[in-house]
Amino acid sequence: MTLAVYCFGSFSGGHFNPAVTLAMAAIGKFAAADVAGYIAAQMAGAFTGAVLVWLAYLPHWRETADPASKLGVFCTAPAIRNPLSNLICEIIGTFVLVLGVLAILTPANLVSGSGFKEGFGPLLVGFIVLAIGISLGGPTGYAINPARDLGPRLAHTLLPISGKGGSDWGYAWIPIVGPVIGGVAAALFYRAWWPA
Repeated sequence: MTLAVYCFGSFSGGHFNPAVTLAMAAIGKFAAADVAGYIAAQMAGAFTGAVLVWLAYLPHWRETADPASKLGVFCTAPAIRNPLSNLICEIIGTFVLVLGVLAILTPANLVSGSGFKEGFGPLLVGFIVLAIGISLGGPTGYAINPARDLGPRLAHTLLPISGKGGSDWGYAWIPIVGPVIGGVAAALFYRAWWPA
């Protein structure tokens, strides 16, 4: 993710996550008119990435017997299926992500010439994602990004994968709704406590 921000952040503003895009729009830090286009691009990118992963593992699909292992290459799944607990976990993880992103991007923290704005911002966001994964990855696989889960899950559904099983669409709403709630809540919290 950090590498993607370094490579494409100047074009996209570092928006690779619909939850972040919606959160920024909710507090006026992103143009509402651009939200749909960005989310479409994020979904297309996630789907394309999943297709590339499918191609990279092409000879392995037939050799892997477990359908759950195949699905796990594409999208998240809970360790213990409890919709309310799974939803709360995704809300917490995305809240931490968006609050961290907003804190890093606080104008007072972006001192020109310090190297922070030019280089450390994306690296720190990458560390936040890593920390969320280490601390909250176990319960749900920490989607914290609707596109990261939905795009690859759709690819899993459409791609010809030998013995793949179902795509677990009954769970798919959690890594979409949880991150959106967590992201918007973090943005509103940020706006309330760190006024512009």
